[in-house]
Amino acid sequence: QVQLVESGGGLVQAGGSLRLSCTASGRTFSLHVIGWFRQAPGKEREFVAASRWSGGSTNYADSVKGRFTMSRDNAKNTQHLQMNSLKPEDTAVYYCAVAPPGSIGSRSYEYGYWGQGTQVTVSS
Repeated sequence: QVQLVESGGGLVQAGGSLRLSCTASGRTFSLHVIGWFRQAPGKEREFVAASRWSGGSTNYADSVKGRFTMSRDNAKNTQHLQMNSLKPEDTAVYYCAVAPPGSIGSRSYEYGYWGQGTQVTVSS
């Protein structure tokens, strides 16, 4: 059974940084796509970033480009999302998700495996 577990969320002041982690268990991925999404209260889930599990080119939402960076620890089957220069509008529950091998998509319906989410709160 595949399980994705996020960690690393928390409360941070504007301008601060957090690093989210997403650890997979139950199987290993290589060509699958790993995506990060977020959902703020009262808003729809939105795309943040995505890449192949094994690395390579990464797509970022315009709202986080230049501030967020994806990375990975293959030995631990873990993906990371480094978030710098955080803004209050980054406040949301952040989810990692995995999609089958293919194009690096930004639509949530393309992703079949989801983590439980981790809360990120940025205070002004």
